[in-house]
Amino acid sequence: MIVGGFGVGKTTMVGSVSEIRPLSTEETMTQAGVGIDDGASHGKTTTTVAFDFGRISLNERMVLYLFGAPGQERFWFLWDRLFSGTLGAVVLVDTDRLADSWYSIDRLEHHGTPFIVARNNFGAPKHSLDQVRQALDLSPDVPLVDCDARRRDSSKSVLLALVHHLFALSSVREPTR
Repeated sequence: MIVGGFGVGKTTMVGSVSEIRPLSTEETMTQAGVGIDDGASHGKTTTTVAFDFGRISLNERMVLYLFGAPGQERFWFLWDRLFSGTLGAVVLVDTDRLADSWYSIDRLEHHGTPFIVARNNFGAPKHSLDQVRQALDLSPDVPLVDCDARRRDSSKSVLLALVHHLFALSSVREPTR
């Protein structure tokens, strides 16, 4: 899962890293969304209305499915269904709007879903990673990484960080023989 606030780059991340043409439910924002979706202030003209889907083959037998969840509050009801069966998540954050990330983190913690946080740099970072960690009240065991969701190599690095985090967690949980 890739989650985060409205306009943080979830659709962009799925599109940049998927080996298949991603399924996207982006729709043009209309007058009906004025006062509901705050897209104009972010320069957005489209919005995700269900979810984005992509895929990465790890090897012949293992495939990583990517789901980008919609960021607007009116679509949050979809998240619980999308989290079903999820191994882990990336919380994509925009440092201009860190408060938009709190709901994502809260829902993941509520579901007991392991996650990492990726600071999406649309330009020069406005806050250090330590400042982001402190502002989001992240525990030290939650990985916090930098990324540019527009770049395939950067998005790939974020997903690798998530896989490494999940592997480390599974190693800690395994009983010793």
